[in-house]
Amino acid sequence: MSLRNMYPLISYFVSVLLLLSSVSAAGLSQTDLKHHTPSDARYVSLEGSYNSKVEKKSLVVSSYHSDVGVLQYVNPRIGTYGSSPDSNGGMIPSVSPPFGMTRWTPQTRENYISQCPYHDADLYIHGFQATHQPAIWMGESGQVVLSPGWGEVNPLFDQRGLKFSKNNEKSTAYVYEVILDADSVAEQGRNLTEEAAGGGPVPGGAGEVPDIVKEGANGRVRRAMVDTSGTDGLQGLMEYQSTEDDATVDYGTPSRPRTIQVAQTATSHVGCLRFDFNSSLSSTDEARTSIDQPYVFIQATRQNWTGHVEISPSTREISGSNSQRQDYALGPSRAPSFRGYFVSRFSKPFTTYGITYGGIFQPNLSSGSGTNLGAYVKFASSTDRVEVRTGVSFVSVEQARRNLDIEIPDGTSFETTVEELKDAWLEKLGRVTIGGVNQTSEAYDPRTIWYTGLFHALQYPSDFSEPITSKVGGLRTFYSGYTDSVHEKNDSYYQSWSIWDTYRAEHSLLTLFAPERVNGLLRSLLQIFDWSGRLPMWANVVETNIMIGTHVDAVIANALTRGFRGFDIDKAWEAVKKNAFQPPEQDENLLYFDREPYTPDEVRAGLTMYMSKGYVPNDMWAESASRTLDYAFDDYAASIVASHANNNNNSSQSTWASQLLARSTNYRTLYNPNTTFMEALNANGTRAGSLQGWTEGDDWVYTFDVMHDIPGLATLLGGRAHLKAKLDAHFDGGHNDHTNEPSHHVPYLYAAIGYPASTQNLTRTIAFENYNATAAGLSGNEDLGQMSAWYVFSAMGFYPVNPATDEYVVGAPFFEEMRIRWPAGVLADDGGRTGGDARSDNDNSTADHETVISAPGAPTKPYVKSLRVDGVAVTNPVLHHGEIIRAGTIMFEMADGPQEWGSEGI
Repeated sequence: MSLRNMYPLISYFVSVLLLLSSVSAAGLSQTDLKHHTPSDARYVSLEGSYNSKVEKKSLVVSSYHSDVGVLQYVNPRIGTYGSSPDSNGGMIPSVSPPFGMTRWTPQTRENYISQCPYHDADLYIHGFQATHQPAIWMGESGQVVLSPGWGEVNPLFDQRGLKFSKNNEKSTAYVYEVILDADSVAEQGRNLTEEAAGGGPVPGGAGEVPDIVKEGANGRVRRAMVDTSGTDGLQGLMEYQSTEDDATVDYGTPSRPRTIQVAQTATSHVGCLRFDFNSSLSSTDEARTSIDQPYVFIQATRQNWTGHVEISPSTREISGSNSQRQDYALGPSRAPSFRGYFVSRFSKPFTTYGITYGGIFQPNLSSGSGTNLGAYVKFASSTDRVEVRTGVSFVSVEQARRNLDIEIPDGTSFETTVEELKDAWLEKLGRVTIGGVNQTSEAYDPRTIWYTGLFHALQYPSDFSEPITSKVGGLRTFYSGYTDSVHEKNDSYYQSWSIWDTYRAEHSLLTLFAPERVNGLLRSLLQIFDWSGRLPMWANVVETNIMIGTHVDAVIANALTRGFRGFDIDKAWEAVKKNAFQPPEQDENLLYFDREPYTPDEVRAGLTMYMSKGYVPNDMWAESASRTLDYAFDDYAASIVASHANNNNNSSQSTWASQLLARSTNYRTLYNPNTTFMEALNANGTRAGSLQGWTEGDDWVYTFDVMHDIPGLATLLGGRAHLKAKLDAHFDGGHNDHTNEPSHHVPYLYAAIGYPASTQNLTRTIAFENYNATAAGLSGNEDLGQMSAWYVFSAMGFYPVNPATDEYVVGAPFFEEMRIRWPAGVLADDGGRTGGDARSDNDNSTADHETVISAPGAPTKPYVKSLRVDGVAVTNPVLHHGEIIRAGTIMFEMADGPQEWGSEGI
């Protein structure tokens, strides 16, 4: 057996062991992991689809938990567990509205690149954090943490943790609640701080040159690059083993006389925390009168990061800032003036206060600056409730205060804020009702997986603009790291662009479920182009150069083919054209390896030789084979943008489009007919070997990386039957790795070439093996919605295999029925000039139009016998965006066994 064949098998068995350990810790038995076939599947009929969740008895059930609708199926803890950074979904049980700038989460560990602020295995909460970390492999920016306590103030992370029970934790889309043991002893033996990990495995985001890159080949390792054996902070991921006592203990008993019940909710720029200080000691008890003084500590900065803090007893406020931006070494922009600002306003007066520097206290001091900086305020011992509203800004302290006054003004009840957040999520998720589902254990409830998936997907990208007035559609302000200055505009400004991941399905999902955002997203991309001269690849405040390719070309093409026109199309073409024809600076001098620090905009590294040779040479650039294949796809996407631009010069645009379309066949240069695999080439034309040139994948998955020309790929491999045989070998041999994005379109290739039954059965198997409704419910990193977007689409019965077009390849629905009320702007019949614009009141013609996806028997019948759209037969396994959103009914006739339907392919 060759090394190429052995490596995927080894990886497969390792991943199975990690999955078993993860689901065991998350409460799943190995019996739950058995493959569900149509013969053993059970399902809930349409009449019995909506069983409510069981409330946790230890928490007081508040009134805002009523009328939650489909939000009962949202579990924000999905994707918060993993035995390594790679197997962790990278999610947190946060509260924030759709596309919110700031997410508020319980903090169980300090986050950095490869570690999130919450891990479901942890049993101590160290505070409640306003986080701007968009993904587990990206850095934090401008965070702040609030930590409640009783008695002696504990400012240090490893001393301030308070124990909690999973029975006393409730996470929803609109509020997070937990009971903390105020008398618990701080966790010992696990240092989960940023400092302990040396800033994480890649301080500043920068990585060293991998050995294989030094030899002139690929070595990009974004994920499996962490040696956990020598890092205490990361080693903690592997050490925890929950006990029965941990899971079942209830606080507030005589043995634990003091508890803090916490409830947390949020708006886009303001976090709202309610701390209820409960004690079984009487008010006259000597212990209570001497030590029972509640407090709140705010960590303004961490070690090695500078900031400031101010306490204002007269206004009951603590304000401050910090300069923390953990990706500081990546990309061309330094953003030297970047700061995260905050203003916390308290409901109760302060009795005492002070500043801390690490563990050093300075009582009665009202301001300070430096590193490892914090502030604390204490309240009267009779205090039983303190509410804190914290405005967050990237502009200034004054803007943070303005955000607070606009979004949660004085006099607004906590319950009102919860209801507003609930309404915001119901407006999105409540547009879909699901009936007829597989009935397995609660851990595999597909409704919970689906709605949580959509909940995840609608968090990204983040709207970094901040309100200047309370007027809807009014002027907004935002900080740009590209110009290192503050701007004002009557528009939103979006950040957190993980485009190598999200171009595949996430952006198609947004055109369906958040069309009012699409034009604004495109305008933000073009704004970045105006500032920097390049469209983003992976922007986190500024460009980071993470991953490869200019897949933003496909994001623009995706919007254009769906009718969105509320942005400057000619400028979009100018930017895309620059991607396609102008190499990056120092293209022939830099390796552009993963996390190479302080580099210019990477865009299409190796484009210099790609344009002349038709491929990126492996002995000159890292990840050459993946680059070549991705650039061919990007050329196809760019040709679509070209065809939509400059209507006054159609001949010129046709020439550009034709040239790019011809270049999109460059994937053929890598095909090795002797091995029947794609393989990297050196500058002299020799083969570089099967292990060289790949980005988060191998020659197996990248041989199928031709999303834009599937018939051409089939021809290259010798015809449809040969491509099917190659796919069979890929899946049967255990080479498919759904935890990473290059695999996501591959199961749909069967349907595209005329073997839809193989797709229909396979997608269910992949869904069952890689998704569940527990904390371990994502087999890989969420990556800003892409992992969930795959499940959301697959359960609906189709997937955007070629995301540069408006096409979806048909699979098979998971549910008997889905009713979708489309939001305004989903169908831009006016050419998209106003359609899909969050800042316009026009184009409401399709608001609340309902499409029903009907598939009777789908839970037990995985195969499609026929498909009709509004009664008209569809014979090929492909649907278009316009067909789906205009349809009244999309009717699947399901069957127990494979059918001939769709055998002609797309």
